[in-house]
Amino acid sequence: MELGCESFTLNREVISSEMAAKRLYEGMFLVDSALATADWEGTLAFVENILKRADAEVVAIRKWGERKLAYDIEHKSRGTYILAYFKAEGSRIAGIEKDVLLSEKIMRVLILGTEKRPPEMIEADIKGEPRVEPEGLPEREEPDHRRERRDMGLPFDAMGAFDAEPGAGRRDYGDR
Repeated sequence: MELGCESFTLNREVISSEMAAKRLYEGMFLVDSALATADWEGTLAFVENILKRADAEVVAIRKWGERKLAYDIEHKSRGTYILAYFKAEGSRIAGIEKDVLLSEKIMRVLILGTEKRPPEMIEADIKGEPRVEPEGLPEREEPDHRRERRDMGLPFDAMGAFDAEPGAGRRDYGDR
């Protein structure tokens, strides 16, 4: 009994879309604080609309906080962060990021998978509870060479290196 190949031919697009599992993602959206304050419900609806366009299922969405930005983005010095947890297919994430790039309301977005995060931490984030470090993690220790130099009172620069002595390596051109 010989079976023809055509009897087993399946549409790969149908199979891949049916078999693609939606995974849980965490998205952090940065919006202009003035816009968020003026129309909070409209801002949330805009973010939800971007997610729904990608066939994402919104699990939770909330205001994470308002902060002064480290540097101006689009001439704005303050931003409001919106934290969203949603389920989506991995192939749809690029579409969400593209929609954000084309948007004038959202300044930045960061989308991360949540597979490696403990469920307790995700639930705490959704509820807005303060972050608690999981138990059993070793404490970070300061390297010996840093501790010794700090104890001796030697300065530490922003790049993580110590000066041999204050002002070492600087030339005085007489203009200061």
